[in-house]
Amino acid sequence: MRTSKPQQEKNRRLILRTAVDLMSAQGFDGTTMKQIARAADLGDATIYNYFPSKEKLVLAYFEQQVADALALLSKTPGQQEFALQERLQLLVDSLLELLLADREFVAIAHQMVQSAPMLLVGQNLPGKELLRQAFVAMLERAEAAGEIAPCAFKPSLGGLLADYVYGITAYWLKDDSEQFGNTTQLVDLSLAVLVLALQSGLINKLLDLGGFMLRSQLARLLQSPGGGLLDLLSLAKRGLSGSGLR
Repeated sequence: MRTSKPQQEKNRRLILRTAVDLMSAQGFDGTTMKQIARAADLGDATIYNYFPSKEKLVLAYFEQQVADALALLSKTPGQQEFALQERLQLLVDSLLELLLADREFVAIAHQMVQSAPMLLVGQNLPGKELLRQAFVAMLERAEAAGEIAPCAFKPSLGGLLADYVYGITAYWLKDDSEQFGNTTQLVDLSLAVLVLALQSGLINKLLDLGGFMLRSQLARLLQSPGGGLLDLLSLAKRGLSGSGLR
């Protein structure tokens, strides 16, 4: 009998949830596809109809969490009236909230990708395109409303923001401050600086210098939670605010 699409989606989510639970308890290497299939009460071969390998399964988890975070964003009451920074922050917060319940698994998955970066060669980070599209839509909305200066690099900036989300997630995994206070401060400050730069039109000049430079510097700074990065962002926010922008 052919499996219906609703049942396929149900099975897919069941497999992901089962994998998260097993890998959190046993580790990535200590968990097999057969164990996941049997714990999900599926046939040993059935799981491969959904995911060809454990690695693909882990990447699919992040794709699903991004999609669910975007769904949460769309259902938030009054979010259509939010300013750009509020909408950006709501998306980041929604994703981190979803990941929080599975933080141990997320750390395992992050280590897996770091130890086998070839997994991502030839494909985007999981969920990146969904994030990019969402960020571009937010930027277009803010530009149309006159909230930010015209931006000629919205698609590029959307991609950088998607990379930023993964950088924030890596930072969050290393954050041992109370209730992840450093991560909260980082998101608030970095998005405030971004919006101020967008309002001034400065972001066009920065992106024109090269997205690769921005990506590489962001990745470097996000490696060490706390201290210098937060101070740098606070200084940038004060400088941009002092220029008369709101």
